[in-house]
Amino acid sequence: MGLATALIDGNNFYASCEQSLDPSLIGKPVVVLSNNDGCIVARSAEARALGIAMGTPYFKARQELERQNVVVRSSNYALYADMSQRMMSLLEIHCEELEIYSIDEAFGRVRRPKDGDLQSWGRSLRARVRQDLGLPIAIGLGASKSQAKLANRLAKQVPAHAGIFDLGHCTDPDAWLETIAIEDVWGIGRKLARWCRLRGVNNARLLRDMPSGELRAKCGVVGLRLQRELRGHACLPLALAPSPKQETCVSRSFSRPITTLEELRQAVATYVVRAAEKLRKQHQRAAALTVYTRTSPFIPAFYSQAASTRLDLPSNDTTVLLEAALPLVDRIFRPHRQLAKAGVLMQHLQGTELLQSHLLVPLSEAQQQRREELMRTIDRLNRRYGRGTVQWAACGLHPSWMMRRERLGRTATTRLSDVPVVHADR
Repeated sequence: MGLATALIDGNNFYASCEQSLDPSLIGKPVVVLSNNDGCIVARSAEARALGIAMGTPYFKARQELERQNVVVRSSNYALYADMSQRMMSLLEIHCEELEIYSIDEAFGRVRRPKDGDLQSWGRSLRARVRQDLGLPIAIGLGASKSQAKLANRLAKQVPAHAGIFDLGHCTDPDAWLETIAIEDVWGIGRKLARWCRLRGVNNARLLRDMPSGELRAKCGVVGLRLQRELRGHACLPLALAPSPKQETCVSRSFSRPITTLEELRQAVATYVVRAAEKLRKQHQRAAALTVYTRTSPFIPAFYSQAASTRLDLPSNDTTVLLEAALPLVDRIFRPHRQLAKAGVLMQHLQGTELLQSHLLVPLSEAQQQRREELMRTIDRLNRRYGRGTVQWAACGLHPSWMMRRERLGRTATTRLSDVPVVHADR
């Protein structure tokens, strides 16, 4: 019967991760807040049923959330990334090919059985992920990525589908496509949706069947490719290996405005350390970097400044990057400015397979290997015992400007101190 494309994603992923680690939250309305406990960025199914809107500022919704006994959690990205990695590893076992599309989504290729029915495969996978990770998932199946996207939406919206829908093996696919508004089709933005509606194309089926010449005149080959995908032709291949990053950025808003040079240096050092970890994980080195800071755009006399430098020798060594970044802080700092955010941007990235030596920067192969082994050792210690176990002094000790996370849950999958301890009496 050939191959089918599946879109598998975690339902209400951030909230589901919190419920998985704390079973007392199952069945309760749960919301997850953005950085610095700012806005609501994730809601459990129970919270959605209460009408809690996505993106609502927490300070505005706080009283209503308390009135409705909604559990509020600060964002716990270490937990979500770890649970995502576990889920993707499990999906790889059940798919012939897998493309990790986002932290909670993946496209997979699955071979259809003789009767073409993948319902038993989908039920088995959902049960396995729920049993092993405690996460609910939805599975949409089709002949292409676009069909799988639509099927995934139908799997979530129709309770009778029980989280699985196969657009390539249903009795009347046209009827289902007519239920999907043009705005909900993958790849259709606000302006294009308006253009379609002005021509009477208001759902996925009408988009699939509209004249190709008219769509091509508006959108070019991208529009034609989307239309062919809706017709069941797989035009978008699976990206089995992510393309190398062109830049790596680490930035955060402060929990309170900072006004001193020392605090800004600590913040930039902290972000450089994190960026260096990312580079090593990506097997890349940076040949240039930029440091920037700004005040809040909502106060008078807005201030924003950035400074850049190039490295004579591309590096992902934290010490080298700190030595390059910290002098830039003096150039962007201004006294009496209430700085609200800072960040570092690693640029001109290149792979670690080759390193072009520099005549004026003597670095023997033995020295380079020792530095790389030191970085690997530090990364292993921080992965095993928790981030910050081995830290650079330039980052400071317990700085008060760090991101606010007053409602942080446990991180038992990545932090030993959060692992539950069971005491058994004799």
